Amino acid sequence: MNRNVASIIIVSFLCMIMVGTLLLSLPMSTRNQSMPFEDALFTATSAVTVTGLIVRDTPHFFTPFGQGVILLLIQLGGLGFMSFSTLIILLLGRSLSFTDQSLILTDFTTGSGRNIRVIVKRIFAFTFTFEALGALALYFQFSHLSGLQRIFNAVFHSISAFCNAGFSLFSNSLEDFAASPGINLTFMILIIAGGIGFIVLNDLLVCCRRGNRPARLSLHSKVALKVSAILIIAGFLIIWLEEINHPESTLTGGSRLLTSLFQSVTARTAGFNTIDMNLLSPAALFLIIFLMFIGASPGSTGGGVKTTSLGMVFAYMRSHLRGRDRVSLYYRNIPVHNIERAFMVIIVSLGVIGISFLLLASFQPELPFPHLMFEAVSAFGTVGLSLGITSGLTLASKIVIMLTMFIGRIGPLTLLIALSSGRVRGVYQYPEESIMIG
Repeated sequence: MNRNVASIIIVSFLCMIMVGTLLLSLPMSTRNQSMPFEDALFTATSAVTVTGLIVRDTPHFFTPFGQGVILLLIQLGGLGFMSFSTLIILLLGRSLSFTDQSLILTDFTTGSGRNIRVIVKRIFAFTFTFEALGALALYFQFSHLSGLQRIFNAVFHSISAFCNAGFSLFSNSLEDFAASPGINLTFMILIIAGGIGFIVLNDLLVCCRRGNRPARLSLHSKVALKVSAILIIAGFLIIWLEEINHPESTLTGGSRLLTSLFQSVTARTAGFNTIDMNLLSPAALFLIIFLMFIGASPGSTGGGVKTTSLGMVFAYMRSHLRGRDRVSLYYRNIPVHNIERAFMVIIVSLGVIGISFLLLASFQPELPFPHLMFEAVSAFGTVGLSLGITSGLTLASKIVIMLTMFIGRIGPLTLLIALSSGRVRGVYQYPEESIMIG
């Protein structure tokens, strides 16, 4: 990614946030209540960054117009404003600039794609297909609603789930549906589909189309799928085992299994919850913090340091423990710059979360340590899960969370590239000298 592309990504997100803030500040967006500018800004930022942290109850505070604005911001934020601009350019029959092509390759491919038209069309085909099918499935399951409210709720939650946004038109998120296998399964499929990344979805589509002919997933898809599966299964098992022995747990039998699986899936940047997060054990909360930090896969609607970064780190450790000079996976050597980027993303991300937590602890020392840490990681991973402190944050703390959500959505390296001087410096080589480690 070059500096120009990084700057465009940042500016496009900032513009969406400001327009969303202005629209949410309109009297027609709220129900007989004036909305402070900072709350409108916070809500717009949370929607554009597809996080889901809220300072106002979405179903009761916002009018249908305000909810529609939030839904539009989620859709634009999930795929990126520049992606929609590119689609419009293609529909008008115009040619794409080099910058437009670079943005698509940066956001949704490994950089090896060439047919931008096909890539853009498939991105939107995947998105609208999953969202339409999800809305249809939810419409039949939201039997307690009727008329236009039923349709809007189905569409809203389908888009919010696929974009891993976590916004809900139910005040307690999905807690009322904790025992509904159909609704839980629909949400989990949408969350996983949106968070696995368009590269993986495209690879899977190609494999399905080839029929009986041999087809091979790309290395990226293999790593993303394997790490995602391991995290979901491990998270499910640990949460389930923890809740069995947790004295305050209200879950029993099959509902415990379903809730444990859902929380493992939703912690990977989605932000919905079918149980009050404060009822979970400390060990389960720690695991959810880890899952939120890792997040989704590259080229997806989710945040976090990404599954492939975790995969690269483990591949690096395994190769060196086996005495190998090169890092390899599935009989393929991994480029050194991929390993370096993975470590850089994780280190910088830890730094951002550490600074965010430190500022929150300084501004509101009365809040418990776990709550502040949980909030900081949730904001950076654009997850939206909370232990109930978001609405009570001070203005200074809200600003910290907004900045953390923004950096988490665009990626810390994108911000560093945009702020860099961009000048090419001379190459120097100094003598080597060892330092004791460990």
